[in-house]
Amino acid sequence: MPDSSTATGAGRASGDSEAVTDVAPMLAVYRHDVHKLRGRSHTAASERVAGVRVNETVPLGADRDAALLSRPDGEPEQTLDAHASPGRVSLLTGDVVMTGSVGADGRDAAVREVVQVENPVAMHEAWVASDVAALFNESVFYPYTSLKYHTLLAAALLDNYRAGFGFEELFVAVEEPDGPVTPHRTVLSLPRVRLCVTGEPGDRPAARLGDEPTRCFADVWSHLPAHPFDVDGERRWRVLDAQLRRIRSWSAALQYIEEFLSAYDIGSRDRGGRVDSGGDDRDA
Repeated sequence: MPDSSTATGAGRASGDSEAVTDVAPMLAVYRHDVHKLRGRSHTAASERVAGVRVNETVPLGADRDAALLSRPDGEPEQTLDAHASPGRVSLLTGDVVMTGSVGADGRDAAVREVVQVENPVAMHEAWVASDVAALFNESVFYPYTSLKYHTLLAAALLDNYRAGFGFEELFVAVEEPDGPVTPHRTVLSLPRVRLCVTGEPGDRPAARLGDEPTRCFADVWSHLPAHPFDVDGERRWRVLDAQLRRIRSWSAALQYIEEFLSAYDIGSRDRGGRVDSGGDDRDA
């Protein structure tokens, strides 16, 4: 669930002060939802995991704003019958991606490893590469959302807010996939595509996020002047592009890109080169 702050990036620009955290803010943001990685609610969360401070309120309303990018505001409603667990539901296949208990298959050890990283830049890199975080949804009410990408979005917003940018000044920009990862601002890094959220797009292909945080991924994606893959050259990219023009939730869309590329590269021979579009994702 989002934190209790009602501040947004625009509110920050009006003079909201930065909340004090026990650890550096750019560490706290990556640790703020550790309770979800352990299958616990916010009220039942521990303050420390693996000896480090976790589950702190994210400064400047960045957590709330990131949540609004992926799911609606207000009282949540269950959107998928018979699913009320922390395991994410794949938008590509419709299957729950996590089997067994939350701590099965070394997941608890993986969570502890990523939580204990002390360097903020290394922490960002650990989340970008994390497999275990991608197994969890951001909210059991919205099981297609991704805790991994919610956290990376929250970190990108916080880093930009701390640099003085308001939400309305931010862009999603296409980065070179073989170039360096931008600390805290790269929100997706795969061999074929890399995206960042930044107030400084430079000469990179970029599109504004909008005036306020909302589920707008499809709209922003459609306004990018150039996309990170050859839509005109190969059918697989046209399929992916068509789906991304329908998915509104940011964390769900970024996770979909990761799953799509993995499924195609690993399973294309068995699937005859055809990639399923999954369920009805227009409102995801």
